[in-house]
Amino acid sequence: MLFRSIAAAAALLAVCTPVAAQDLDLRAQVAAYIQPTNQARADVVVAQLRAAGFEPTVETFIGGNRQTGEMEGRNVVVTLGEGEPELLLTAHYDAVKLRDGTMSHGVVDNAASVVGVIEAAKILRGKALNHRIRVILFDQEELGLIGATKWIEAHGLANVAAVVNSDVAGYGDTLMYGLNNGSQSAGVVRAVREVCAERAMSCVGFPVYPPSDDRVFSGAGLGGGTAPAAVVPTVSLGFQDHVGAHQMWLAFNGGETHGLAGGFVPQVFRLIHSSEDTIEHVDPATVRLAGDTYAAVVEQLDRQLSR
Repeated sequence: MLFRSIAAAAALLAVCTPVAAQDLDLRAQVAAYIQPTNQARADVVVAQLRAAGFEPTVETFIGGNRQTGEMEGRNVVVTLGEGEPELLLTAHYDAVKLRDGTMSHGVVDNAASVVGVIEAAKILRGKALNHRIRVILFDQEELGLIGATKWIEAHGLANVAAVVNSDVAGYGDTLMYGLNNGSQSAGVVRAVREVCAERAMSCVGFPVYPPSDDRVFSGAGLGGGTAPAAVVPTVSLGFQDHVGAHQMWLAFNGGETHGLAGGFVPQVFRLIHSSEDTIEHVDPATVRLAGDTYAAVVEQLDRQLSR
């Protein structure tokens, strides 16, 4: 019995050790984005993509807003496979500057999403897909969705079939998805729901969902550039713990009878855009889950387009 117990323990350790090592690596990858400037964060994006075996392209643009004045931005792009139309998988890597002039660590918002998207790209690279997948990691989202707008100005959307965007995916196992990107996005939402059902995931759809780069693609026109309003099937995804996701749903969709205590602010909004957005709040298991989920959604969309 003792030897059987030792053998069982050894087998369990052999199974668990790689997962633990992967979690440590994912946490380190997210922590690498804690930098003093967004340019330095862009360098991290490029380095991580190259380390994963990709050849990223850096597309520079002139952005900025009224507060910053003109400033150079960098979108980082990786292309997988061939075939049109193409699918975009996106996230922003830039962090917000705090009132004291320092940079937020920007790990929940949004380095964890970036690492999750890179994990998804690694999964998708090994799949037999029928359409090109373009992974775009945007700059200057925090200044007004500028990087996404500039990408549209440069490339247009004639060959884009759908956009899957990730913002705030640092902890929790409940997938949140927006339902406010227009009727043209019904097919993308269906793909998300099919993945949720197939994987028996906890998923919450938001009739009103906070804006991210998805709004530039869905025609909301919140970008800071001059691109015409785009109308492309789009979904924005994020992760949070189960209770936090429902609290956020109530805050945005519950109306006057939302039931939350007076003055209550969901935890995620106490973290992001603040000095509290630190690596201690990032769960590498969520980053892994995000990568797996985003890859599955893109695969589902690839199948939809092939029907």
